[in-house]
Amino acid sequence: MTLQKPVRRVPQRMCVVCRTTTVKRGLTRIVRTADDGLHVDPTGKRNGRGAYLCDQVTCWQRAIKSDVLAKALRTTLTEVDRERLRDAMPALESGNN
Repeated sequence: MTLQKPVRRVPQRMCVVCRTTTVKRGLTRIVRTADDGLHVDPTGKRNGRGAYLCDQVTCWQRAIKSDVLAKALRTTLTEVDRERLRDAMPALESGNN
């Protein structure tokens, strides 16, 4: 009789824009902190309220233009927050090529 290792559960998260569910590491975490506002969190461990976006540019564009991300983070996006998201988007575009 062989003992099998228990199967490890892989964390799943959902993109707040397109609502697709995938592994946590496959999405980008956006975090709202009390002091610094909105930030892209590549580690996924920063303190604050978080929401996830997939790597599709259309999801990022919709998150910047609409209020879907603001609702998920329970805040109002400022122009500085939107600019931070725009700055993070080209890194995704170049990373997908």
